[in-house]
Amino acid sequence: MQKKRVVRQSLLFGSLLAASIAPALAGGKIEIDKTRWISIGAGIRTSIASVSDAAPDGTSRGNNFNLENMRLYIAGQVSEDFKFYFGTEKMWGEYGVLDAIVQYEPNASINVWMGRMLTPADRIEMNGPFYGLTWGQYTVPLYPSDNDGSNGANGVAGTYGRDEGVTVWGSLGKFQYAVGVFDGYSGAANQSDAPLFATRLAYNFLNKEANPGYYTSSTYFGKGGDILTLAVSAQSQSNGYGTATQSGSFTGYAVDALFEKPFANGSAITVEGEYKSFKVTTDAATPVFSMFDGKAYFASVAYLIGNKVGSGKFQPYVRYTKNNPTVGASSSLSEVGVNYVISGQNLKLNLNLTSGDANASGTKGTDSNTVLFGTQFQI
Repeated sequence: MQKKRVVRQSLLFGSLLAASIAPALAGGKIEIDKTRWISIGAGIRTSIASVSDAAPDGTSRGNNFNLENMRLYIAGQVSEDFKFYFGTEKMWGEYGVLDAIVQYEPNASINVWMGRMLTPADRIEMNGPFYGLTWGQYTVPLYPSDNDGSNGANGVAGTYGRDEGVTVWGSLGKFQYAVGVFDGYSGAANQSDAPLFATRLAYNFLNKEANPGYYTSSTYFGKGGDILTLAVSAQSQSNGYGTATQSGSFTGYAVDALFEKPFANGSAITVEGEYKSFKVTTDAATPVFSMFDGKAYFASVAYLIGNKVGSGKFQPYVRYTKNNPTVGASSSLSEVGVNYVISGQNLKLNLNLTSGDANASGTKGTDSNTVLFGTQFQI
């Protein structure tokens, strides 16, 4: 209870601080002097979904209103090379710390972040929920830092793709890299206190993608020019799975690619794809937290229509996911949708229809069809 009370008090103080200085921010940033500044932002994703056979009677459609994400962003610079970033998120009905990073950024080729942050991974995990091409991008199995298992119980290997550790990242020409060491899974199986190693290596064959840090996006709505990027990510942890007497290890890698081509009339085509392979080695009869073992892939194609309709542009898309676990049944999911893009990823609406049984756990779920309408806002 004491911990929850402190979190609530901290968030209340942050909210009051934001409200008190809002008139002076002029766009969310206040400058203290020539080198010191602080900025505040926020992000919201909310949706309504109708799911087949999901009502309590088992046959009617279930209708759900969801606050999917509610984030506050606070960033600042203390000196020319040292910055910080702090973010919150709705977690299990509460609000808590999502990111808390001390950032040493002397130049483009090498930077060091330390604290709680995204572990280097594949594109969809580096996107976060706000920078995906499709609304439901998390339908393939996720790396350990996104497998929070039993809602924050001791020993899980991170939450929302985040973990405590250090990441070295940068770029050398069109080559971008991020290499990190993190706590990872710290349950009973990890008697040796082995860390999680994570890396992402990407090469931009055409224009270089421009994102904060080592983060990514799955569409730039044609604003990034000609893009063709191929990336490989990998994570591993010894003693990162199982029980104290039957510990095992996790290894996984993913290959992802993004192609985007803008046209003179303001339209753009976007193609995204990924192949993922996870391997769990353990003799434990009852694993401590559930991890996918097998292979998975997805592919998405979108077309941004050049002409504006009202305040924005329509971006219809299709996506297909296939998960093939080593043990158990395979699953798949098809998604057809359209983004209504008003201000890039800062303001967009989405309508989509999904059909199938694939999900982020990688295991076969309930075969259903879902109609979803979502809104996304950031400032």
